[in-house]
Amino acid sequence: MANSQRRPAALDPVYYPVVALALILVACVDFCDAVTVVDVYRLVQYDLSGVPFGSRLATLNHHAGSSFFASSSTVDLSRTVLMLPVRELDLDLIKEYIGQGKLLGGLLLLLPPQFSPEKVETAVGRDEDFDLLRNKVSELERLLIHANIPYPVYFAFEDDNINAVLAEVKRNDASGQPATATTGGYKLVVAASDPKKIASPTITNIQGWLPGLKPDGDSSQLPTIAIVASYDTFGAAPALSVGSDSNGSGVVALLEIARLFSVLYSNPKTRGRYNLLFGLTSGGPYNFNGTQKWLRSFDQRLRESIDYAICLNSLGSLGNELHLHVSKPPENTYIQQIFQGFSSVAEESGLQVGLKHKKINISSPRVAWEHEQFSRLRVTAATISELSTAPELLEGTGSLSDNRHSVSEASIIRSVKLVAESVARHIYSQEGKGTNIFADDGSLAVNPSYVRSWLDLLSTTSRVAPFLSKSDPLIMALQKELADHTAEVNVQHETLDETFTFYDSISGRLHVYQVASVTFDLLLLLVLGSYLITLFSFLVITTRGLDDLISLFRRPPSRKVKAV
Repeated sequence: MANSQRRPAALDPVYYPVVALALILVACVDFCDAVTVVDVYRLVQYDLSGVPFGSRLATLNHHAGSSFFASSSTVDLSRTVLMLPVRELDLDLIKEYIGQGKLLGGLLLLLPPQFSPEKVETAVGRDEDFDLLRNKVSELERLLIHANIPYPVYFAFEDDNINAVLAEVKRNDASGQPATATTGGYKLVVAASDPKKIASPTITNIQGWLPGLKPDGDSSQLPTIAIVASYDTFGAAPALSVGSDSNGSGVVALLEIARLFSVLYSNPKTRGRYNLLFGLTSGGPYNFNGTQKWLRSFDQRLRESIDYAICLNSLGSLGNELHLHVSKPPENTYIQQIFQGFSSVAEESGLQVGLKHKKINISSPRVAWEHEQFSRLRVTAATISELSTAPELLEGTGSLSDNRHSVSEASIIRSVKLVAESVARHIYSQEGKGTNIFADDGSLAVNPSYVRSWLDLLSTTSRVAPFLSKSDPLIMALQKELADHTAEVNVQHETLDETFTFYDSISGRLHVYQVASVTFDLLLLLVLGSYLITLFSFLVITTRGLDDLISLFRRPPSRKVKAV
């Protein structure tokens, strides 16, 4: 019986070279590497009361350009990603371009390496050029976060690779041949999904309690002094918003003050008759929303026991002047007592402390200073800060220029001594007596190594609240640190005010490809096609003969079906 199974037809050996060449070409395309790959950080995307702000797209896939004017009027910049070094940026030009709603394929802003959070060198000085650059970055940031930009905007840091690409792009633009699909050049690609809203972003408050000494052992009836600092940030690029000064310096100061008083209170003989409440609050850039919810969680007895609260804000810049911001009238007895206590200690330290009064508007949702949340609940409070005026909403709380380079450890140490000494003299009724409880040569001296280590950590850690989970390593570290210095720690998780909506996709990887022009592609295709046809014809002729080759191109005879 004949075998009815048919073997699969094998590929004619004539076609082997053709298939091999095709596979080689595909492999060359699939395994082509990018010229360089760099980390990029997207401009923040958020809604404020439903109004969109920031960069509304994340995916990037266009050719690179280097100037608004490098191309002719016939080139559509909506398919171009502009690579612009911030140090060379014309702020008026970019402000006009964004204000007029002109389209771009994308914007890549190149920051000097000194602005990288990874650069934690402690050199702080009066470099005039760097100060000018910081001012330019701050102004650029204000422009971008308050604009609705319908294309991707990314930040990256200058390095040798990206600078080499930019130099070549500039040469091409200067020659009158900007990169397009026709001319070739460099292509910038960030593969990202559509940004999604962050549902119910969490803000976390951390509270440490250090009880005072009461003869019968019940410290609940003792007066309380609260020392508070907001730890989260906001900036144009959330992944880069480390806020070394605002308010990393305030957080470091609070932790060191808690450490000092934990030592002082560890001995019953030196434990004061005041409770100390330490609060690390979230939601600072958003009208101190976390502070508001933290205070409202207090029972009435605790709230009424607070003698006063000191809020720590931006204490790390160079300078000899600090400001005590208050909401109650300066002539108020309690305000005068706090101010005089700070002033006397400041004079001994070579500092000046000025009193700044700003009346709060209860009907307005805007909260300029953290102490205002206390004042709204009729609790005496003040904010000590190097800033003479409060920043505007969503400004000055973790900007790109607020990094380790902008902060002085010596300034933070001096501020710690000022606050700790003022509070201690109040607790022990030593006002005006010149007592130096936290002397540099004593057992209660400020620890510079402790200050430096926490400042370095905070200066390399972005802290934008909507992107911090409840179990974020930073939150766990802060909780553990307060637990080491206080008797009781509580953590409060709340939801951020619905006025603010944030979107994800805050960072990515930029792939830079060097692409050939369409003309080159067509020429290559023509050469390869000619080669394949010639190779195929030669193989057919040598293996089958000329007649077989001609038969391949001969039209087969038509078959006519006769009608029945």
